[in-house]
Amino acid sequence: MNLKLIGVLAVVISGLVITLGIIMNSTNENSETKLRVAFFPNIGHAIPVVGIENGVFEDKLGNTTSIEPKMFDSGPQVIESFFSKSIDLAYVGPGPAINGFLKSENHDIVILSGAAKGGASFIVHPKSTIKSVNDFPGKKIAAPQIGNSQDVSLRNYLAENNLKPFETGGSVIVLNISNPDIYTLFAKGEIDAAWVPEPWATLLVQEFDGNRLFFEEELWSENNFASVLLIGRQDYVIANPEIVSKWLEAHSETANWINSDPQQTRVVFNQFMKNTMGNSLPDEIIDEALSNLEITTDSADESIYIFAKRAESLGYLGRDKISLDGLFFDITSNESLKESN
Repeated sequence: MNLKLIGVLAVVISGLVITLGIIMNSTNENSETKLRVAFFPNIGHAIPVVGIENGVFEDKLGNTTSIEPKMFDSGPQVIESFFSKSIDLAYVGPGPAINGFLKSENHDIVILSGAAKGGASFIVHPKSTIKSVNDFPGKKIAAPQIGNSQDVSLRNYLAENNLKPFETGGSVIVLNISNPDIYTLFAKGEIDAAWVPEPWATLLVQEFDGNRLFFEEELWSENNFASVLLIGRQDYVIANPEIVSKWLEAHSETANWINSDPQQTRVVFNQFMKNTMGNSLPDEIIDEALSNLEITTDSADESIYIFAKRAESLGYLGRDKISLDGLFFDITSNESLKESN
């Protein structure tokens, strides 16, 4: 992959988001026969990508429900679309999921399942002098959009090591920019390091000799943290339990298929990239990126609560005390449905 291709991807993603914005403004009505699902065009979102490409979700839902995929490049954008009722289900990181739950009316955004664990890394530019966190002062470090999962993890890591971002009186320059822009600045040597998800982390390593200083899971107890979650609008979930149950069945089947055949997963993912973005990724990039992830339906609940505390300490949740009661929604529980109604 080269800078020209990254530019194309950035334009395509931006165009998709702009198109989505037009859709959002034109209609807010929910169709009983249409399921609008948001996800990112990256390997961490392998379940929706592979499941849709292989027709698993379509087969499970039958011909009475159509799937309308909606692609994004950041979790906060997804949450805004939830608020406008432009999407029904989505795959996002824990940061946006928690923030959306707390900020939505009546805690309307809920977690339905896990989708991936791990898959984020801290990558150092080969010409940077960063060898450890002690070298962070004065350096430029990038992470995706402010409030997204990697941004929260980076800023929490700084705080744990008695460091602050430049904008709050500290010495570390934190740049919140899109993954394609991080790629471009890294290629030009204009940033020292980046905290990014797959496959961007592996791209920086393989294409520019970046040094993977650490995998984020190394900072978590038992290397266990949720990086991608399946979330839904609670009002949609309650109104359409059969559709959501079928989606969850296909979600689980797809996770099992991915884990049983990673090589074919790579073929399917590249097919998606070529059909959607016009270009594919090198096989070695996808293989390594996928090996750095755990595709799973486990939502690693404890890591979600820890993540919420970290986001709260950074002032991202907009309140002093938070409650995550009701964040995890069990579609199979009739009692939960009755209580929610």
